[in-house]
Amino acid sequence: MSLDTLKAAIPDYAKDLKLNLGSVIGNSDLPAQQLWGTVLATAIAARSPRVLRELAPEAKANLSPEAYTAARSAAAVMAMNNVFYRTRHLLSDHEYGTLRAGLRMNVIGNPGVDKVDFELWSFAVSAINGCGMCLDSHEQVLRKAGVDREVIQEAFKIASVVQAVATILDAEEILSDLPE
Repeated sequence: MSLDTLKAAIPDYAKDLKLNLGSVIGNSDLPAQQLWGTVLATAIAARSPRVLRELAPEAKANLSPEAYTAARSAAAVMAMNNVFYRTRHLLSDHEYGTLRAGLRMNVIGNPGVDKVDFELWSFAVSAINGCGMCLDSHEQVLRKAGVDREVIQEAFKIASVVQAVATILDAEEILSDLPE
């Protein structure tokens, strides 16, 4: 029901987003845990209260308690790592890359779910947060684990649509409050 509510809220000028949202979630070939973990992690990363309110209950209903926690953990640790590693990469002084990060990220080593699922969710969050270093790192781990490019692309398709829906719905909320 919440996916339908979200789709119904998308304005007509963004009809492609409505169709894509239904397609990337409703017609996905990903196993349920990979799909709904990706949806939850990217909904958190998109930073839209409305999108998260609509998608989180459905994700929770489709995930084990461990997977629900792990998807949230992926969003949390990548919120930190994406800023850190993106900044390190963008700085012209490459000596920062030789310094010890000194950040705790133990959940990556022991996420409580299949490592491939956690890596896929981390990858999808990194797509939203725009960290090339993290995207490359997680993509390489996934490929070494035998994950097909089509599966990886499915994760960033979900990320792109969830982010776009969040952007449009949040903008519509603000625009509807403006005087005519």
